[in-house]
Amino acid sequence: MTAATTAQPDVWTTPLTPLAFLGRSADVFSDKTAIVYGDRRHTYAEFAAEATRVAHALRASGVGPGDRVAYLLPNVPEMLVAHFAVPLAGAVLVAINTRLSTDEVRYILDHSGATVLVVDNVLYETVRPVAGDLATVTEIVTVTDPAAPGDGVGSGVSYADLLGRGSDDPLPWAVDDERGTITINYTSGTTGNPKGVEYHHRGAYLNSFGEIVHSTHTPDSVYLWTLPMFHCNGWCTPWAVTAIGGTHVCLREVRGDVIWGLISEHRVTHLNGAPTVVTTIMNAPEAVTLDRQLTITTAGAPPSPTTILQMEQMGFRIVHVYGLTETYGPYSVNQYQHAWDDLDREERARLQARQGVGMICADRLRVVDEQMADVPRDGATMGEIVMRGNNVMKGYHLDPDKTAEAFAGGWFHSGDLGVVHPDGYVELRDRAKDVVISGGENISTVEVEQALVSHDAVLEAAVVGVPDEKWGEVCKAFAVLKPEHSAEPQELIDHVKTRIARYKAPKYLDVVDELPKTSTGKVQKFELREKEWADQGGSRIRG
Repeated sequence: MTAATTAQPDVWTTPLTPLAFLGRSADVFSDKTAIVYGDRRHTYAEFAAEATRVAHALRASGVGPGDRVAYLLPNVPEMLVAHFAVPLAGAVLVAINTRLSTDEVRYILDHSGATVLVVDNVLYETVRPVAGDLATVTEIVTVTDPAAPGDGVGSGVSYADLLGRGSDDPLPWAVDDERGTITINYTSGTTGNPKGVEYHHRGAYLNSFGEIVHSTHTPDSVYLWTLPMFHCNGWCTPWAVTAIGGTHVCLREVRGDVIWGLISEHRVTHLNGAPTVVTTIMNAPEAVTLDRQLTITTAGAPPSPTTILQMEQMGFRIVHVYGLTETYGPYSVNQYQHAWDDLDREERARLQARQGVGMICADRLRVVDEQMADVPRDGATMGEIVMRGNNVMKGYHLDPDKTAEAFAGGWFHSGDLGVVHPDGYVELRDRAKDVVISGGENISTVEVEQALVSHDAVLEAAVVGVPDEKWGEVCKAFAVLKPEHSAEPQELIDHVKTRIARYKAPKYLDVVDELPKTSTGKVQKFELREKEWADQGGSRIRG
């Protein structure tokens, strides 16, 4: 055959989009329970109907193609609906970290150019100080959650008001351009202001299949929302569980007693989260040995072999994945090998703690030297982890220079250092930057240091990550005070909490006479960090 006879016209293909997942499930699983939250139940038909009504309502509110719509909500049904409703309206979803400070939220709203903000009634207090001083937001809609603690009062426009503008007229669960932006997710600002990571419909669609395959989802899946939907769009799980026709169990806050109650009541089969979530579940007074297997997909730091063994004994199956905001969440998975069954438990758990290989939807996970050549598979030679493919971001929103820098050489540079073992599995050894990963959240040490130095008594400051039993690691600060000034450690910590999000503040602080420096005056953070980890009998290896 000639090329002319084998070429297919574009009409034979359909652009990929996760919107199609809800359209299909609303047909195939129409009367099945799709969403559970407290006493609320939504079938797949109702799920699709609300997404459609919200999409129409956003259009009626002036939202046009490509406009950004921001959501500041915990893991409640309205947040799940947003993952379909906003792109169904032709717009771009900006899911904001619920733990951020007022100034951080304002930066994201202004930088993304969001025109509408949907916010939880309690979280509205974060927005209130700047509600009338946002660059592009023309309307703020408040979701009032009867299950919310306290009596938060939001804006005058309610979620019910928004729904009232919508209609039930069908909309196509499709897009014209699969590489059009579906969401913008903001990083934690490890090198200054957070960057807006753009995901496209194609990547979200394909990454969802990776989640289904590697976390072994089926139509019988009952997924508990312990992972924030604002974090990499919940690793694409809002779309993945919907695609397979599973049941979403929404959860407003991560608490051990609530989690175990829901696991028992709804026979939960899956949940995702950082190692701190695993620790919370494992150490809760309500913890029991399960009579069935529950799959926990975890990332943010490698689960220790001890944790893996303890979880297995309780009936949990651990799926260890690795990725970044720039890779739609998980990019690689520790693919289990049945040959490991014959190993002793400790050795098997050690192998499972590695970051593994590229997911089924991803390209190969590479570790390269400075010339972009692959390092030897010797488990010892370190290089930088680089990635590319369908589930790597389009780029940074409004930042072509940072985008070009991130993709130097045609691959996305993670900034993470690792080794490749003889079996091809990658293991992280360190972060190229000094970012602290606490409870799965990235914290910029520079940001914390700047907040410390803003105190009148502080001359210099350095912040490093130190081990913490609950959070994996937390920030510890070392402060040098100005001559003839004094300040107590707690005073300085409290000061930081007034400047940035409280969870970023150091848990510990030492006032010292001087910081270790090179001959050129650069603070040698590694000396501070290694001493802290050595004192705890460990090393700072993260994943």
